[in-house]
Amino acid sequence: MNDDVIFTPLDWRNLQVKNRLFRSNVSGRFDNEDGSLTQTRINWECNFARGGVGAIISSFVPVQMEGRIVAGYATIHRDDFIPLWQRLGEAVQSFDCKYLLQLSHSGRQMDLPGVHNQHRRALSATGHKESLHGFLCRAMSRHEINRTIEAFARGAWRAREAGLDGVELHAANGYLFTQFLSSAINDRSDCYGGSLANRARFLLDVIEAIRARVGRDFHLQVKISASDCNNVLPWEGRGNTLEETIQVCRWVEATGADALHVSIGSLFPHPLNPPGDFSFETIASTYDAMLSAGVDTFRNYLLFRYPGLRWIFRWLWFRLKRGFPVEGASRDEARAIKAAVGIPVISTGGYQRASLVREVISGGVCDAVSMARPLIASNDLPQQWRAGRDQPERPCTFCNKCLLNAPKNPLGCYELARFDGDHERMIEALMSIYATRADLRIPVSRATAGAG
Repeated sequence: MNDDVIFTPLDWRNLQVKNRLFRSNVSGRFDNEDGSLTQTRINWECNFARGGVGAIISSFVPVQMEGRIVAGYATIHRDDFIPLWQRLGEAVQSFDCKYLLQLSHSGRQMDLPGVHNQHRRALSATGHKESLHGFLCRAMSRHEINRTIEAFARGAWRAREAGLDGVELHAANGYLFTQFLSSAINDRSDCYGGSLANRARFLLDVIEAIRARVGRDFHLQVKISASDCNNVLPWEGRGNTLEETIQVCRWVEATGADALHVSIGSLFPHPLNPPGDFSFETIASTYDAMLSAGVDTFRNYLLFRYPGLRWIFRWLWFRLKRGFPVEGASRDEARAIKAAVGIPVISTGGYQRASLVREVISGGVCDAVSMARPLIASNDLPQQWRAGRDQPERPCTFCNKCLLNAPKNPLGCYELARFDGDHERMIEALMSIYATRADLRIPVSRATAGAG
């Protein structure tokens, strides 16, 4: 296996990753209400590092409390959190695995606001509500935009001070950067709206601010949606095309990004992200956690809860999936972007078979792939591939029960068939990360102090 392209190092300008496998951004509500991370998150990340991935991209990490997508996720908005992130980074790095912090801001896509944002409209590029759930928002002022740009720069500085290996800006899947980028969402009339160059200005300003704060030697990549496909509800506009995104990617490269992480869709979840099935039974039991978050959530709940209404949502959701594979759902878009830029490209979207991963890397589609659900199902998937398997012994079924459970329940695999129908064994697996003892070769943190 020495000549297997999957297990050849990936050399970037500021970073070398031991193989071409990235754990994509995913986590559960494992952390404290104030944004400080816990031992549970460290245990979660170490499962994947021990399993053999070359790098882990953290879950979305807000740079401001007002930009939390979900309460119960760790943030990077305070200097005194630096030692906590340092401890996590050291734990992951002890397995010869890189750790990239994904800097994020929810914008209007604030799924579970938590106490800090309760009864307060989220900040966005627009004042129009989010289309699927009806999350309310208001358009950011220029002062708020400038303050948010500075928050991203400080978040990147904190990540560097914590000894992490780099940062990723989450400019995909409907969060704040997407709300500025998308022609279907951004309705501003100032210098941050209108033309594609204006809509890209916020993202490019953040990249420039980060480079000014941390210099050119700290790894910075951008996750971006290749196409918005924003018309999940048929009366909504489609949004940015692949051609527009290619131009944005060229600007991102010129402004100082080291790599691109290619996804698809202008909201999350989206019919094309994550690809796969949709369990009405699961979401009917968990979606009530979001009822107060948006003005259209009760409508959605009725569609999920009652079998006689489910066909409406199924038609809306699955009509956009036609023609797209489950594995490598956006690989054609990744190929087009890679052909247009000179920096490495990571492709995400349901990869699980080693043969397909070899094909897309060797064929010039991308330089690496990122995965979430197949690794949740099989933390040791890289080891199974190295041992000669094409897919895991018990493959992910792409049922999406893991993500549909996330609003209320611990993140993990909920496909009973993978546990031979043994519910207790499934619960034991879900609970395994909650050990409070540091028994995962987690090194003692060095104290980190100072300010940027």
